[in-house]
Amino acid sequence: MLAEWSVELSAEAPILEVPWTSDDRQLRYFDLKRQPELLLEIPEACSYPELAEFLSWANSPDSPLETAKCDVWTSRDINAEDEIFGEPCKFGSYVDLLFAGSKRGFSEHEQFVQRLARMLRQAPELASAAEFVVRRLIDHRRPERVEDFYVTFYLCGYGEDEQEAKKRWAIALTLAQNAMKQYFSSKSRT
Repeated sequence: MLAEWSVELSAEAPILEVPWTSDDRQLRYFDLKRQPELLLEIPEACSYPELAEFLSWANSPDSPLETAKCDVWTSRDINAEDEIFGEPCKFGSYVDLLFAGSKRGFSEHEQFVQRLARMLRQAPELASAAEFVVRRLIDHRRPERVEDFYVTFYLCGYGEDEQEAKKRWAIALTLAQNAMKQYFSSKSRT
């Protein structure tokens, strides 16, 4: 599995504000950590059980994470970075991940993405790619405006067709979830 990490903190980089609502008011933030039943309000989770399982775990009491946004897509637009897989189709997703509870510093976010990328590079050979990007977060859920960081987790599976690409994406999503569990398990022992 190809796995990379990066940091986007420039003035032009995306900033996530939580809670959020799309401009057309069709999409909005759901606090799945505190109201897990709202998972049924997320169309992507209803269409892709693998994503629903990941979101359910990430927002569970067992996880120090919570999620803010997600999306899923299929594409035959293969760019230069995708060509190394030699496949004509990709199935992709992203999930915005936040550390739940108290504010965490940049170094903790950076350590998280670096370690996840290293762990996933050791996974079995699979036509898939993960990218973890640390970005700025503004959390309006607290009485004082809190500036922090979050991680956008991109994941793509590649294949001859959508079905094969989706299957590889689903395997890679399980591998990423297991890597996150392992990361937090090792942190709790230290």
